[in-house]
Amino acid sequence: MSRQAAEQKCSEEDSADREDFFDCQETLEHPDRGDQDGRHTKTDSRHQPTDDTSTEPTEDAGDDSDGDLKDFGEVAEDDHQEEEEENLTEGEMEVKVVDDLEGSTNASVALTFLSPQSRRLESLTLKEEGNCHFKNGGELHHWSLAEQSYTQALRLCPRRFSQERAVLFSNRAAARLHLERKDDGIADCSRALELNPDYVKALLRRAELYEQTEQLEKALDDYQKVLERDPKQTAAGQACARLPQQIHEKNEKLKAEMLGKLKDLGNLVLRPFGLSTSNFQVNQDAATGSYSINFVNKAGDT
Repeated sequence: MSRQAAEQKCSEEDSADREDFFDCQETLEHPDRGDQDGRHTKTDSRHQPTDDTSTEPTEDAGDDSDGDLKDFGEVAEDDHQEEEEENLTEGEMEVKVVDDLEGSTNASVALTFLSPQSRRLESLTLKEEGNCHFKNGGELHHWSLAEQSYTQALRLCPRRFSQERAVLFSNRAAARLHLERKDDGIADCSRALELNPDYVKALLRRAELYEQTEQLEKALDDYQKVLERDPKQTAAGQACARLPQQIHEKNEKLKAEMLGKLKDLGNLVLRPFGLSTSNFQVNQDAATGSYSINFVNKAGDT
């Protein structure tokens, strides 16, 4: 074989080797990229949120796990919205739903995982517990337990169940009345009436609390509203008959106290001039109720 022929053969062999190398390299790169893509896919799947509502159940699950996941997601979102609304509307009170459950782990778990309807049923169970404590009242301890049960029931009961929450607020107001927390009881009745303006029992309870805290005008107004909704309420009728006179006597007493204070102040101002309020006569006009002041020169005065 000539040298030229030999060089040509080597050149052809090198070319063939290079073609085999690139074919092999391309063949190798394809599965490598697939593996990398596969690894990326697995990594991405590990980073998917576990409560994603689009998660599909596995074939061998044999249950409605997808539906459960959706429920859990909806409940969590609902809870978050409710906590924000509590914070906006309730200020100091039982706003932080999970943190303020007084150490009740079960209630905290319920808020996180139970459906709204299940939470409603659980709150009704707590309400019945509160009713039992209240019926066993007579001691501060029982009323305190009743108040705690109603409070936990309110924290569990979703806001959409306004009628149930109205009853819970009214019941807690009754417990707080016995605990001498009358201002808190009035606030609970007001919140019950915001949820159900025609709730006669809450209206009557607030009227009684107003009367016991000497807010007679507000009490009379509530009693009158009770009679508008239920004319058969004898307690409200009796209150409407007696309160106007009590309100009049209270106003007259306040008026006398105010005039007494003004008289003392007047004497303090007039003393340097050798005068007193006795030198002035106050007369009330029966027709208008207004007052006029006249100077009186006492006999012997200079």
